[in-house]
Amino acid sequence: MTKTLFITGTGTDIGKTYVAGLLLKKLKDCGQNAAYYKAAMSGNERDEDGKLIPGDAVFVKQTSGIAQPLDEMCPYIYEHAYSPHLASRLEGNPVKMSTVKEGFATVCGKYDYVVMEGSGGILCPIDFDHEKIQLEDVIRELDLPSLIVADAGLGTINAVVLTVEYMKARNLPVHGIILNHFHPSDVMEEDNLRMCEAMTGIPVIACVKEGDKELKISMEELDRLFEVKEA
Repeated sequence: MTKTLFITGTGTDIGKTYVAGLLLKKLKDCGQNAAYYKAAMSGNERDEDGKLIPGDAVFVKQTSGIAQPLDEMCPYIYEHAYSPHLASRLEGNPVKMSTVKEGFATVCGKYDYVVMEGSGGILCPIDFDHEKIQLEDVIRELDLPSLIVADAGLGTINAVVLTVEYMKARNLPVHGIILNHFHPSDVMEEDNLRMCEAMTGIPVIACVKEGDKELKISMEELDRLFEVKEA
């Protein structure tokens, strides 16, 4: 049995990959056999041989120190920094749910904890011209609980509440919120934390400051975010 968790965000460049790296570092430092997975990565560079490098996977691997091979981490890698549905329209190789599920099952078969990261926000389409796959379809198909990453600053109340309400309406469980780019003692950001919890009923389980190398959460608290997925 594997414990799994999906990381979504209130938008693009919120810090999902950064938080995923910190989550996996915490798991590794606590002696857990943990892995990373993402259905599709966009905006990647090529190496000297012309092969696309999965940038998010490289960052997570370097941040966390996990030994997982890069080729297990993402089945679809695109060069254009667009939503995967558009990147694949330009580059070919559209996302197939069967391939995403197969890769995820393989990772789950090898590791005790799997952190899966989404692309952009919850409404991001990862294929539109063929199977019409949204991120919510992936979450539902893989039966995953979610953690929402949000920016701590101005506008986050609206973004967090809308994301949570959308997911609740579709019966997608949300186990927690992490506020990124947090400034302790900032009156607005402290109030954003309080209001996000009050208006959603979802706990803010951690706040991440610029440059943080550790996630300030106990292993017990972290473990409660995950749900067991049968092998």
